[in-house]
Amino acid sequence: MIEKNYQPADIEARMSVVWEDSLAFKAGRPDRRDAVPFTIVIPPPNVTGSLHMGHALNNTLQDILCRFERMRGRDVLWQPGTDHAGIATQMVVERQLMERQQPGRREMGREKFLERVWQWKAESGDTIINQLKRLGASCDWSRERFTMDEGLSKAVIKVFVELHRDGLIYKDKRLVNWDTKLLTAISDLEVQQTEVKGHLWYLRYPIEGKTFSPEDPSSFIVVATTRPETMLGDTGVAVHPEDERYLKLVGKNVILPLVGRKIQIVADDYSDPEKGSGAVKVTPAHDFNDFEVGNRHGLRRISVIDREGCLDLVDNEDYLRDLPEGAGQFAEEFHKVDRFAARKRIVERLESFGFVERIEPHTHMVPHGDRSNSVIEPYLTDQWYVDAKTLAKPAIAAVRSGETSFVPKNWEKTYFEWMENIQPWCISRQLWWGHQIPAWYGPDGKVFVAETEEEAVSHALGYYVEQEVITAEQGREMALDRNKREGFITRDEDVLDTWFSSALWPFSTLGWPEDAPEVQRYYPTNALVTGFDIIFFWVARMMMMGLHFMKEVPFSTIYIHALVRDEKGAKMSKSKGNVIDPLNLIDEYGADALRFTLAAMAAQGRDIKLATSRVEGYRNFATKLWNASRFAEMNHCAVPEGFEPAKAKETLNRWIAHESAHTTREVTEAIEAYRFNDAAGAIYRFVWNVYCDWYVELAKPVLLGPDSPAKDETRAMVAWARDEILKLLHPFMPFITEELWEVTAKRDGLLALAQWPLKPAEPTPEQLAILAAAAGPTEPLMSPMLVMPIFDHADFTDPKAEAEIGWVIDLITQIRSVRAEMNIPPATLTALVLVGASAETRERAPRWTDVIKRMARLSDISFADRAPDGAVQLLVRGEVAALPLKGVIDVAAERTRLDKEIGKADADIKRAESKLANEKFVANAAEEVVEEEREKREAALARKAKLLEALKRLKQAS
Repeated sequence: MIEKNYQPADIEARMSVVWEDSLAFKAGRPDRRDAVPFTIVIPPPNVTGSLHMGHALNNTLQDILCRFERMRGRDVLWQPGTDHAGIATQMVVERQLMERQQPGRREMGREKFLERVWQWKAESGDTIINQLKRLGASCDWSRERFTMDEGLSKAVIKVFVELHRDGLIYKDKRLVNWDTKLLTAISDLEVQQTEVKGHLWYLRYPIEGKTFSPEDPSSFIVVATTRPETMLGDTGVAVHPEDERYLKLVGKNVILPLVGRKIQIVADDYSDPEKGSGAVKVTPAHDFNDFEVGNRHGLRRISVIDREGCLDLVDNEDYLRDLPEGAGQFAEEFHKVDRFAARKRIVERLESFGFVERIEPHTHMVPHGDRSNSVIEPYLTDQWYVDAKTLAKPAIAAVRSGETSFVPKNWEKTYFEWMENIQPWCISRQLWWGHQIPAWYGPDGKVFVAETEEEAVSHALGYYVEQEVITAEQGREMALDRNKREGFITRDEDVLDTWFSSALWPFSTLGWPEDAPEVQRYYPTNALVTGFDIIFFWVARMMMMGLHFMKEVPFSTIYIHALVRDEKGAKMSKSKGNVIDPLNLIDEYGADALRFTLAAMAAQGRDIKLATSRVEGYRNFATKLWNASRFAEMNHCAVPEGFEPAKAKETLNRWIAHESAHTTREVTEAIEAYRFNDAAGAIYRFVWNVYCDWYVELAKPVLLGPDSPAKDETRAMVAWARDEILKLLHPFMPFITEELWEVTAKRDGLLALAQWPLKPAEPTPEQLAILAAAAGPTEPLMSPMLVMPIFDHADFTDPKAEAEIGWVIDLITQIRSVRAEMNIPPATLTALVLVGASAETRERAPRWTDVIKRMARLSDISFADRAPDGAVQLLVRGEVAALPLKGVIDVAAERTRLDKEIGKADADIKRAESKLANEKFVANAAEEVVEEEREKREAALARKAKLLEALKRLKQAS
């Protein structure tokens, strides 16, 4: 029996246990052995993480797809797991050590520190998984993976070794984004550009052979810089090759102030004659653009800032080479001074010698680490790289050919722009937590890449014996005795970028590189659901790795969802204090309400403006369904054995079957097209408007009347339509639907495994081939067809029933609308005249007179050839209905009221349009503020349109 009140918390806890105990979400169930597989891999959340609104949206949409396809008979694998999140996790554990005043990682040593991280992972690493379960995620939790599981680690090592063997992984000395706080390289994608108010320093560089004088412009060239501290590493000055001011100076030298080093003036298109002085200092070791300029002109790379962001000048051979006598003293003075403190002191020194022409305020973008918030330092260092350009080519071709498609399609442009301009991918990180790079170094620095240390030792010993560095006998002894080779080769201490391992996620989670049957059955996956912010981090890299190692794209469809913002359209952030915690919403309104809210608002290409009131509204929607189901139960509505809705005789019952079929097609097609909001909207309208507001209300006279065949049929149909609702709504609101199914449907089995109301498509030839291969020679494919429902009601239509019930509903709706517009009190009954009614209307009206009078608040229904004087005329499905309002309302007073309301609407429109026409307002106001004004304008326009329609009707009654 259904409880009186809907209590989401009780239901969710109970249903979670039911699903888990029944293994409802397990892939490869015996009953699905012959079913076509459907696979989605979860974007693995960080093991450090907890559920945020982006996770809630992303996983709700994935779950809708998985539950939908599971109900369509597919063998669904929703692969769950978490990412080790190298930097983030290491930061968490190091912060814990600091807060507890315990030894830091360097004092602990690598081995002890990693033990501590694994301990933390065991204690706290499952937090987000449990939160995803609270959301209702129907993953196959028995297959949960972690990017540092033994199997996945084996895949990472194999991929690194094979790519290195193929020349696609290599070591190079290049500039990287260096985080001086975390002491590691980070990728471009982990850098946030932050607007900073700083300065632009104009510095005078003396020209070689001329006596420098601040008053003599011919004795120096002026360069502009935002980072004067890097001038110590300058190895050139660049001017534009067509800048006439400097043509005679190209090829000559200037003397680097304070340092005395001679550096060359070069002509390069990078220099912009319109900016600053038109001349720029070139510091190849501390600026990415300068690095390229230096490469083009063969300029030296002199690194003067160390890994901790301090000047590194003493014993720096690159810096000290070619310095005039006495410059070494300057090196000692500034050695190990923080870069920002050094900036101030260097500028002071330059000013004292007359080398500063002027200083201007300058607002510019400065790169910061997205985790440390430290200013990023371009740093010249040896790192491991992937030849991303080569790997990107087939990944670009796969999207261009349509083998993989983006939804919405406009994201393909973003994908192509990044992939076609892709840079080498720096994959090494100076961390301890992560997959340690499988490279070992010999005594002379030669690199040996291998899957195991033993294999690396074997390669190294063979190489050094051949080079006669050691004898063959020494080599044999060292191979047999570990102690004798201690320190002979050492392993690279760096670990791999977190995204390297997650790039393998679609196939490493299935058991690759082992010959696991799951790889053949579930790869490639069907859809990837993710946010636009990791198209480059993750999506592109999965495409590259999947095509290279599996020779197939990892997924056929990439659905990119938008951001969840606050109700005003602002991006959620802790600093703004507008973050909405999904777990709080689940606690207050239930997971189903949150899920339905997110799905209903997930229009393609449009950010979600989330208001708590929307979640509350969909909780009320769930309550509405609960109460309707309870009403059905209290009126003994149940589906009898062998009931066939297509054979219903009552017009009302045939109408609900017709509407149910229409909604089923609408919901199915929308989910298939990733139009989640349209699917949610269709089922919402059917439940609230069609089933609850109309069908149940129109059926009440029969249900509450005497026993009869019509009553029996209506009871069965009320229950049948309710069950169809539970099926259609289940992917969106799984908890309440499963609970009601268990209590009211009285069927064997779970709703999660019930059949979807619309017959699924037959398997494609490609799918049949996958099935046949997966079955194998000893277990032949029994039946390629999916199980079909007995009554595929989505093929059912009854235009005649729809015409009759639709006329009743439209008539009542329009009468209610006029009563509301005209402020007619509910207690005041009005008459209705059907004008020039057709024979069909004259026939159906008597059948529904009592219902129409009750629901539309009418005193009488009559027929006439013309509308009475003072009547408002309604056009209902091509026929005229008239409401005589003479004596019912004060027409003059009502017209005055409407004119006043129209005036208010006009004022609101004018106010909003005035702001939107102001270019400064649109350019400077926050995006959410501008959008709010647009919404105000649209709301006022809509309000005015309704008021004008009411005024038009009022004039009819005059």
